[in-house]
Amino acid sequence: MSPLLLRPALLSDVPQLVGLVNAAYRGDESRMGWTTEAELLGGQRTDPDSLAALIEPPDRVVLIAEGPTDTARLAAIGCVHLERVLPRQGAYLGMLTIRPSGQARGLGSALLSGAEAHARAAWGALIVRMTVIAQRSELIAWYERRGYARTGETAPFPYGDPRFGLPKRDDLSFVILEKPLSATGH
Repeated sequence: MSPLLLRPALLSDVPQLVGLVNAAYRGDESRMGWTTEAELLGGQRTDPDSLAALIEPPDRVVLIAEGPTDTARLAAIGCVHLERVLPRQGAYLGMLTIRPSGQARGLGSALLSGAEAHARAAWGALIVRMTVIAQRSELIAWYERRGYARTGETAPFPYGDPRFGLPKRDDLSFVILEKPLSATGH
């Protein structure tokens, strides 16, 4: 696996990122990868306005993972959203995305590690928190293998808000996972 290059997204990146995120989470292309939510949710995962709102504030960043393509030029192969969380010296991590055709190659782990390192270096984060749909047991297990643990907290799914997708079942909720970051790394 070649190393990932991470950089903060710019507003000019929004169109390609919207396509990347929606393709990885929902619809037919998402079924090529193992992290699809297509059985649980329809509709979009994000839209241009929602994604742009994650890019501009100083306590938020969307990191783009770039890697070589078949033509040897760099292209976005993934992204992740980080948000500084005070007063706990923490960070919220969300929207970890790898293009479906690139999944199951270690890229997600590399992007996750890079995001944790960024949160530690940029904000002095000591902890990373995230929410994962409770019904995604295979994804929760993946995060647990990378040092995340269930906090015992849950959060309701935002039914009735199409910005989060169109639920295909009525029992969706989120579990909250957390990982301490060491002082010397992640």
